Amino acid sequence: MERALVTGANRGIGLAIAKGLVKEGHEVLLGSRDFSAGEEVAGEIGATAVELDVADPVCIEKVVKQVGPVDILINNAGVLGSGSVLDDINEFNQSMAVMVYGPFLLMHHLIPQMVAQGYGRVVNVSSGWGAFSDGLEGPGAYGVAKAALNALTVSAARNLPDCVKVNAMCPGWVRTRMGGMDATRSVEEGADTAIWLATLDDNGPTGGFFRDRKAISW
Repeated sequence: MERALVTGANRGIGLAIAKGLVKEGHEVLLGSRDFSAGEEVAGEIGATAVELDVADPVCIEKVVKQVGPVDILINNAGVLGSGSVLDDINEFNQSMAVMVYGPFLLMHHLIPQMVAQGYGRVVNVSSGWGAFSDGLEGPGAYGVAKAALNALTVSAARNLPDCVKVNAMCPGWVRTRMGGMDATRSVEEGADTAIWLATLDDNGPTGGFFRDRKAISW
């Protein structure tokens, strides 16, 4: 049974990923900035709540020491924002903190143990809005942050042994608080590729970008 840490998992896609991993028999640490909300849903699905604000480096270091080694890391936490990339300094800083620097720090702290044990899976929940092939559409800071997360995925995978697989995925347009109720996909559909990447066998890909379990363009 592997141990998995899922960030931003008290609702939406993160919660669906956590549920899916629990169903597959994994021990799941459900990361949530709002600990009471995380604790409530963790109890319902059989996971363990962890108070985790990925925008706070001090909090990340505390959590890493608290939880110990994990076999699976799902960097799911995100913020959407609005407007163009040059509009709001605070929005840009928050987007980069939550969707780039936070994932980087968690990978920095947790991957060495994965390498040492000869097994690890990292899934960065990204977006087609972070793809150059799609013109970096959507809110400016969000797209730039997701593009940077994609670059982090490629660079990390290139420098790791194949036993530790690092991939990015796009869940598509999902019915969540961020995606809205007009979205075309359920949270379960959005979570499916992340769960697949989190449980890849030894022959699975690394350093890729996926939607619906198929490689997509960067």
